[in-house]
Amino acid sequence: MMNSQVPDVYVQASPPSGEGLTVFIGFPGSGLVGSIALSYIAEKLEFTQIGVITSKFFPPMAMMTEGIIAVPVRIYQKEAMVAIFADIPIHPQICYEVANAILDWLKPYPVTEVITIAGIITNEPEKRVFCVTTGKELLERIGENALTLPIGSISGIASSILTECKVRGIPAIGLLGETINAPDPRAAAATIEVMNRLYPLSVDTAGLMEQAEEIEAQMHRLSEDVQSAEEQPVKGEPMLPMYG
Repeated sequence: MMNSQVPDVYVQASPPSGEGLTVFIGFPGSGLVGSIALSYIAEKLEFTQIGVITSKFFPPMAMMTEGIIAVPVRIYQKEAMVAIFADIPIHPQICYEVANAILDWLKPYPVTEVITIAGIITNEPEKRVFCVTTGKELLERIGENALTLPIGSISGIASSILTECKVRGIPAIGLLGETINAPDPRAAAATIEVMNRLYPLSVDTAGLMEQAEEIEAQMHRLSEDVQSAEEQPVKGEPMLPMYG
């Protein structure tokens, strides 16, 4: 009898085309830096959607634009660049499953590098960008484009992806925009500027700065959902907390 069980995390996507793929990943977290940065890049550079990621453990919510629903976790591509980003928070208990589902999907394809984009909360007003990597050679390539975190820890889906890349021997970089615990387009713009220097993006961030107040208002509820997700207790499996 055929097993028709749906995986806990399901990637439905066309194979990414090209060689030497660079994969950018951003999920809601501190300041929503990753989500804001990658959605802006995908829009400005006219990336094409090639797939989605779904899960029975994802919060039951979806964003919409002009009456059209968007699957909350989406995959895009332009040339040799793939972007994976989300409108929903990922509960800490399923970060491992989501990270592995993404990297399992990428396994057959010629991925050169994985870059996670996230935020880091500090008590400073600057919009600095910090970095962590899976290897010393990547730190040397980044050079003075971002500040190295000398010691400490990171958490959430970005840490799960970076850890799994380390285990699998995939070169990976984590870019962390200095932010506050609220939607922060300015931190996203600062992170994009670093990405412009490291990759062939050439994204003009002026529009993002102009839209900062509007984006902050639109993303405010999502920021509250992220905080709620981090505070929710999990009572066993398979029943995980849902938000709404």
